[in-house]
Amino acid sequence: MIIYEDTIGNFANDVVLNNISDRILESIREKHLAGGSESEVNSWNNSLHFMKDVLDTPDIPRDCNVAIEYNIPQTSKRVDFMILGQDDKKEDHVVIIELKQWAKVEKVNDTFKHSVLSDLRSHEPTAHPSYQAYTYKSLILNYGGAEKLQSTCVNPCAYLHNMSENYRDVLEDDIYSEWTSEAPVFLKSDVLKLRAFINKYITAKSADNQLLYKIDYGKIKPTKTLQDSIDSMLCGNKEFEMIDEQAVAYDYIMNAIKKAQSDRKKHVIIIQGGPGTGKSVLAVNVLADTISKMGMNASYITKNSAPRNCYQALLAKGDAKKMVDLKLAFRSPHSLPNVPENGIDVGIYDEAHRMQKKPYMYKGEDMLKDAIAASRVSVFFVDEDQRVTTNDCYDIETIKKYASDAGAILETEEPFVLESQFRCSGSDGYIAFLDDVLELRPTANKTLDKDFDFRIFDKPDDMRETLRQFNQIRNKSRMCAGYCYDWNVKNKRGEWDIEIEDFHAKWNLADDSIFAINKDSFEQVGCIHTVQGMEFDYVGVIIGKDLIYRDGHICTDKTAISKDDRTSKIKQCKNDVLADRLIKNTYKVLLTRGQKGCFVYCEDEGLREYLKDRVK
Repeated sequence: MIIYEDTIGNFANDVVLNNISDRILESIREKHLAGGSESEVNSWNNSLHFMKDVLDTPDIPRDCNVAIEYNIPQTSKRVDFMILGQDDKKEDHVVIIELKQWAKVEKVNDTFKHSVLSDLRSHEPTAHPSYQAYTYKSLILNYGGAEKLQSTCVNPCAYLHNMSENYRDVLEDDIYSEWTSEAPVFLKSDVLKLRAFINKYITAKSADNQLLYKIDYGKIKPTKTLQDSIDSMLCGNKEFEMIDEQAVAYDYIMNAIKKAQSDRKKHVIIIQGGPGTGKSVLAVNVLADTISKMGMNASYITKNSAPRNCYQALLAKGDAKKMVDLKLAFRSPHSLPNVPENGIDVGIYDEAHRMQKKPYMYKGEDMLKDAIAASRVSVFFVDEDQRVTTNDCYDIETIKKYASDAGAILETEEPFVLESQFRCSGSDGYIAFLDDVLELRPTANKTLDKDFDFRIFDKPDDMRETLRQFNQIRNKSRMCAGYCYDWNVKNKRGEWDIEIEDFHAKWNLADDSIFAINKDSFEQVGCIHTVQGMEFDYVGVIIGKDLIYRDGHICTDKTAISKDDRTSKIKQCKNDVLADRLIKNTYKVLLTRGQKGCFVYCEDEGLREYLKDRVK
């Protein structure tokens, strides 16, 4: 979305007359966008004076266009400054400039290859400016409307106009070389170098002066490069091979997509399946094929960031630039308010049961309503038993109602059900056993299927050491726990989060977005949000005092939940029946993450002994 666009000459006049921030702010308000805080206005008034001075040279024609705070289509990302024009060969070019007012910067450490610490961010890690600029290039190229714009025609850089030469070595450290080689950094003494960088690509205005409008209003679809890249990522990747009814469900979904291409109507399809039935594998296959084979604008959308980040990493196979290319293919539902009606050809909503009506900081009206509005075809993957917070409010009947209200065609009257179990050693009996043990529903499975390695430990340290041995094989074993333990490390209250007898551990690190596959994450304990949607060979579950055994029954105690829990809101829930169900759902999710085995330690001795008896 275009916020401010004008010639370099008129931009310079707006800066000189002190009109520039007023024009930007007025446009943001007219378009009902977030932004325009006092600090942001101050940054415009400061940084844009520097940009006026940089462009004050006869080598860069004053009739070339600039854009400020350009909102990249279908995202909340805004590009600080863009210059649009042609080079000496009459080829269109865009120069992207990420502006920073920082005066000081330092590395976080050598593992933070995308982040730095700046004096204006309270020493919280923030994206390296070259990385930011490069991601904007990737988003514009991979999904922008100017189809003929080549990679070499979008040229990103960063301009830190307050930063002295003393910090160049930090910003250009070798750990950031992947980004600085793509988007060079210019400091306050580099005005002439920045001018030369711009002038290399911009020597005249574009032929029809419509380059920005082509990018902004063109058909949003993935580039051929991205299509080929995703196809090669999925090829031979055993993490995403489909089996049995997953393939049948895939055919149902593709049939709905082809119908929508023909009749131009909205279509909704619901896929239902319990833990381990392959919902996410199916979702990623649909995503990859609609982008790579059909050239459609498709997105995998889930509220929980852990599956998005891990699937991106698995597809990219460690290639940092491919991770950036996949950014808009894996998105949060918080981006939906930025998407126009039918702006997404195929919306793939994994864990749709976790979507919420209007969560904190959500700019839209209703997350599910916005999802159906944004997508020509909406594919919802649902398991109502995996709702784990008080705000997880959508179920199958609600999806059907919203689809009807939107005039969408519901592909099947009842959801397509995935039944085959590919986790827990393929044991449907283990899932039924858990339902019976947790008293979620009566089943005939009173005993445990011996094909699945299920063990109860008397000490959490023994459980961790056993898991450690399995993790050395494939880095596919992790520990996780319920909501009972405080986030002491994060809140600077102590060295450990979980302390039980001789066992000490931290929650998964705040900066670790791929806990489930990070080779360095074994020592940490994952929470529900970092493991839901993921799977391991072996999982170790610490059951806190919110799940206990009393008088022959499994009971829950919401008062045992951590005071630091801000997401589930179970502790504050006044509906005891709902709170009981959410606690049990949480542990069912945790107990079904293992493909080959699940190891359990219970803080409540009564529950520990009860589970031992059930295992016997």
